[in-house]
Amino acid sequence: MPSRPDPLPAHVPARVPAPAPASLLVRSRTAVLTWASAAALAVATVLATAPVAAAEPATTAAYPAGATATRYSGLAFDACTAPPLTTIRAWTASPYRALGVYLSGVNRTCAQPQLTASWVASVSALKWRLLPIHKGLQPSCGARASDAKISTSATTARSQGTAAASQAVTAAKALGMLPGSALYNDIENYSQTNATCRTSVLSYVSGWTKELHRLGWLSGVYMNLSLGAKQLADVYTSTGYARPDALWVARYDGVDSLKGWAGVADGTWAVHQRAKQFRGGHDETYGGVRVNIDTDRLDTPVATVAYPYRTTAAVTARSGPTTTAAAVTSYARGATVRVVCQTSGPKVGTSTVWDKLSSGAYVADHYVDTPSTTSWSPPLPRCTYPYQIASATGVTERSGPGTSYTALGTAPNGALAWVTCQKSGTAVGGTKVWDRLDNGHYVSDHYVSTPSGTTYSKPVPRC
Repeated sequence: MPSRPDPLPAHVPARVPAPAPASLLVRSRTAVLTWASAAALAVATVLATAPVAAAEPATTAAYPAGATATRYSGLAFDACTAPPLTTIRAWTASPYRALGVYLSGVNRTCAQPQLTASWVASVSALKWRLLPIHKGLQPSCGARASDAKISTSATTARSQGTAAASQAVTAAKALGMLPGSALYNDIENYSQTNATCRTSVLSYVSGWTKELHRLGWLSGVYMNLSLGAKQLADVYTSTGYARPDALWVARYDGVDSLKGWAGVADGTWAVHQRAKQFRGGHDETYGGVRVNIDTDRLDTPVATVAYPYRTTAAVTARSGPTTTAAAVTSYARGATVRVVCQTSGPKVGTSTVWDKLSSGAYVADHYVDTPSTTSWSPPLPRCTYPYQIASATGVTERSGPGTSYTALGTAPNGALAWVTCQKSGTAVGGTKVWDRLDNGHYVSDHYVSTPSGTTYSKPVPRC
């Protein structure tokens, strides 16, 4: 297993970057130029620039039709070599239900004879979640001396991050993982005083994030808490770097809390965006099988896969989760359909559940042999589309799609808005679109880094 040294950090207060002006960070959907005065023209010019969501730090994820995100909250482990399926079966006696797998990267250390599309499908069918890891180029001022390194040129490093994202996506697709999955770039510890090295690492991560978003995947980064993660947190609001969607830290203190991280404020990566590797390499035995593992606590996006089921009757697949949506295709009774997630829709038979297929079409769950005939069927996730909040002060979550509805809380800047559907409501900043979150709350789409600045964003369905 790759070594991840984790010396105790000096517990110094986190350096919180000074916030940029709200006019630059709050997403501007539209702007009307007023020529009454030079001052008004200057303000309008700022507002007319491209929305923040289209550039750093909150770049938008371009999810294709069949995408959805999947997240996991609980204990996980990662091993240098993916364990055999027999081990996974034996480890149903363990407290773990997710595991990290090294799927790609020039510095991936261990062979992966088990890591195939068939293995991924079988492990997923056993209701395990997967945390995909890319161990590519490493910092020029850290990791192992023998590792292939990130360039010290920021421009080249950014291109290398872009290439790493493409490589990881190719590997993930070959294993049956789907867009909407989170892929984690393993960046080992590095010097905190080498400015050139620091800039190149941040540029590499930025390139990684932007390319994953362009391809419709989520960006995760693994870093040592005191020797990397703090520097990533320092540029959380910087417009010079694209911000990853999730942060996985290594800190071998035996504490599995996802809060109270030295140098990383609790308000950053705050909404199902954190993981911690809190115990390094050690042996554990379950079901009579011993494995050398690292131990993790996750509340974060993981891999999305499709689950095969059969239709119980002839059924029409539609463009949305409703009987009035356009027909896309049809399936005969007994046909195999690949379900990626479930969502709510009009009741058909005994259920209001609709199944989203890997094609992006929807079928009523009443006609599919999922485990439940009336409700949700684990391990299928709920259909969600995470986008980062792009507002310096955060955004108010409300009980309905309008500013007059009750305020229920605030989602901080950079948090993931786990969007389930969109609905028309009160106009805010040039758009009437409101995003319904998976907690049932609503936020104005004006403050969310969805692809469209003024109207609905595919593939998110209408509420």
